[in-house]
Amino acid sequence: MVFDSILNPVFLPILRLPALAAIAFVSFLISLLITIVYKYMTNQTMMKDLKTMQKEFQKKMKENRGEPDKVMKIQKQAMEVNMKYMTQSFKPTLITFLPIIIIFTWLNAHLGFEPIMPDEEFLATLTFEPGISGVVEVLVPEEVDILGSNMVDITEGVVEFSFKADKGDYLLSFNHGDNSYSKEVRITEERLYADVEKIVEDGSLKNIKLSNDKLIALNIAGSAEGGWKKGRLGWLGTYIIFSILFSLGLRKLMKIY
Repeated sequence: MVFDSILNPVFLPILRLPALAAIAFVSFLISLLITIVYKYMTNQTMMKDLKTMQKEFQKKMKENRGEPDKVMKIQKQAMEVNMKYMTQSFKPTLITFLPIIIIFTWLNAHLGFEPIMPDEEFLATLTFEPGISGVVEVLVPEEVDILGSNMVDITEGVVEFSFKADKGDYLLSFNHGDNSYSKEVRITEERLYADVEKIVEDGSLKNIKLSNDKLIALNIAGSAEGGWKKGRLGWLGTYIIFSILFSLGLRKLMKIY
């Protein structure tokens, strides 16, 4: 990842925590950053007045709901106030948007999947374009064990190889006719992994995908049959929950309007 050299010194120590704690910690830091920027990049006196006006307009609309003309007039005034409020909010949102996207990209690269552990069996699946046939041969470093044949026929557009290896970074090479492809794999006990999927799309091969399990940070409602896991949240769903809670708490604590 492009920003690893900047973010790794700051965030890699956090990955030593359990996934749930790591996501909660990062969520708190981002929520704190957003709240501080929002507080000092907006006129809080004006924002407080606009909030008060919004509540007053809501109250007036309830009181006059039997008179459509009055309600329409109040709604127009309320929309003007809402627009002023949104305009004030836009600047801090714009300032924090890019750093947050960069951090999100880093989180997805490090907390999207479980690592492949030493001596754990893992798969590499090659998916070809429709109509492609033939044999695929895999070549691996001597530290990597191939579980099964190193030459497999393409069946219904798919080829699957199984491996085991000790801790380390390795390059798997796949040969199909005159074409050669490679895929990095990282074996580690740390919360790190190589890109799980490599998109190729050269007219023959679509992608190469490793079998890393998706990381489940929060399990709130068990599971359902059919493959979809209800209530089993990855890093993003878990982040959103923590972010809402932290943002509400910080805004109240710092008296943000």
